[in-house]
Amino acid sequence: MSKKSAPEVTRREFLGNACCAAVGATGLLSALGSLRLMGAAASPANGPQLPSTAGAPIASDYKALVCLFLNGGNDANNLIIPLDSGYSAYASARSNLAIPQASVLPFTPRTTDGRSWGLHPSVTQLHDLFNSGKMALLANAGTLVYPTTKTQYNARSVPLPPQLFSHSDQQVQWQHSVPDKPTSTGWGGRTADLLNAFNTSDQISMSISLAGKNTFQVGAKVSQYAIGTGGAVTLSGSTSSATSLDGIRSRAQKDIFAQSQSTLFETAFARATGDAIVSADLLNTVLAASPAITTVFPNTSAGNQLKMAARLIGASPTLGLKRQVFFVQLGGWDTHAAQLVNTDPVNGTHAGLLAQISQAVNAFYNATVELGVANQVTTFTASDFGRTYRSNGDGSDHGWGSHHFIVGGAVNGTNLYGKMPTLTVSGPDDTTQGRWIPTTSVDEYAATLATWFGVSPTDLPTVLPNIGRFAKPNLGFL
Repeated sequence: MSKKSAPEVTRREFLGNACCAAVGATGLLSALGSLRLMGAAASPANGPQLPSTAGAPIASDYKALVCLFLNGGNDANNLIIPLDSGYSAYASARSNLAIPQASVLPFTPRTTDGRSWGLHPSVTQLHDLFNSGKMALLANAGTLVYPTTKTQYNARSVPLPPQLFSHSDQQVQWQHSVPDKPTSTGWGGRTADLLNAFNTSDQISMSISLAGKNTFQVGAKVSQYAIGTGGAVTLSGSTSSATSLDGIRSRAQKDIFAQSQSTLFETAFARATGDAIVSADLLNTVLAASPAITTVFPNTSAGNQLKMAARLIGASPTLGLKRQVFFVQLGGWDTHAAQLVNTDPVNGTHAGLLAQISQAVNAFYNATVELGVANQVTTFTASDFGRTYRSNGDGSDHGWGSHHFIVGGAVNGTNLYGKMPTLTVSGPDDTTQGRWIPTTSVDEYAATLATWFGVSPTDLPTVLPNIGRFAKPNLGFL
């Protein structure tokens, strides 16, 4: 596998990004007292120090969670499509968005409610993963404060997630899982805080984002580490030889950051930036020394992010990590007016996004097979919300409940979990326009994943404070 060089930035860009990465979403002032970027333990004055586990095989008790966030709100009504008598109502409500019935990829879940379903024709690889038992589908999941019926929704007799149908609010609520309580951490970060003790080294964080800062990975103890698809971000010129002008300048800068500073802010800034430099040096050294992965990934945004996640999984023994949490993101799902290209629902904008995800996830699963950890890595989707069942004439508008998929060797696949809504506009599951009221909460979805990852039943409320309000803390897909 070819390896891209690590992305380079100017010193000004790096310093700004380093401080932002260090504090994440918790705020600068509250972070200054205990600031340490990504748990890096090395001193800025020292070069990369590889852990004693370098070269060891991936641990048999290793596990990774990979959150694949579909930013903008995926139109999952065209991911899972009715194929029985419900198709005519689907075609009527969806109008120009409806996928031709002959193009849909039929699937048969192991348990059924009597209805027949198919997948969008662009997700052929996901269809194969489902049929081979490596993928499960989850129906109609979304943000909830309490279980909610249409009667309760209309009467407002139970609290509802604030700012429903708002991109920014629903993204944050999906990623922190507590819409009714102020919180500065995400459920992925809280999971990492609990399970970081599995790791024998914290020179590089167990929480790595391939898509910049996010709420999901913000923890109280474990900080997220944002890197690029080519590796850790480095200062421009810092990869030059030690005797070059850039190398001498870089060495001097590291020495400056290692000096005692006169104020709390200067100390925190120097520590954050110095640790960021050391972390970048270490990670890029480890990646350069790691064996190449032969699995071919598509050269797309999702493909390149997941390829780097696979490389980091392969490097986990060298990094001393037995637990890793990854965040991968693909934008473009806000398809109000761009869902169709040449009025073609099969080859339109949404179809292209689904194809990109299908190809990238399939390559990533194959890479985990190559690494021997297919049963130890679970990839799952999340998104702001679903979209309206009814077409707006050129796309679909903001919805609520949405369908998702989970991929991995540990997945109890070839099945559809949760409860599909009654696909009827103004029906028993609709608020308006086919905005489905979720029948599975983000809490239940996340609890199933966190439990597989190693969170005990006793600690589950620490990760998901509202889980006690919902009936199924384990949905059974793992």
